[in-house]
Amino acid sequence: MDSVGTLPPDALSRAVIEIEKHVSSAGWDQPAQLFALVPTDELLRAEPQLAAELGTDDASQPLTPVAQGELPGSLEDEHLADALGRIEWPDGVSGCALSIERIVLPATAEAGLSSADSDAELARMAGSDPRRHEVRMVAAVLREGSRFGAVRLRSHDEDSAVLTGADLVPTLCEVLSLTFEPSVGSRPGRGPGVDGMNDNEENRP
Repeated sequence: MDSVGTLPPDALSRAVIEIEKHVSSAGWDQPAQLFALVPTDELLRAEPQLAAELGTDDASQPLTPVAQGELPGSLEDEHLADALGRIEWPDGVSGCALSIERIVLPATAEAGLSSADSDAELARMAGSDPRRHEVRMVAAVLREGSRFGAVRLRSHDEDSAVLTGADLVPTLCEVLSLTFEPSVGSRPGRGPGVDGMNDNEENRP
């Protein structure tokens, strides 16, 4: 089912903004969270009882984010691609999004972390550096290649201060795009998404 061509140009950005607000409403220090992005009209045709649950505002959104659950806690960047690479999306999923929190340091500060003896020590040093910025990033991609991201700084925790853009979180978007590659996610059994969700996963943020 190819519904991407019928999506309006701002469908992905609207979905990212919705996810970012939803995740932010629960506060900070959350694990990484994964979402499938499904065309709302297709979802409502397949599950008409969801119309009442979504409400007028949600039903008017071109894409419905479907929560896939939390990724393993303390998932480091070097393991993120491996974790996402095991995903196999059904055809009804037009895109996906990931929300993740990270500590960002300036390049001059990162140079001093090379003395860390372990990941735990590295995390402690980064977390105690006064130059650090705690950020929440939401990255999203469509199967056909479109990308969009949002970044919220903990030090500027306001909706009006959230940064958004197509090129804002390119690395995360690149990793997410791999989940739609034919050679990725070939594990047996059903993958996450509309047709392969756990019973508690069909929830719009």
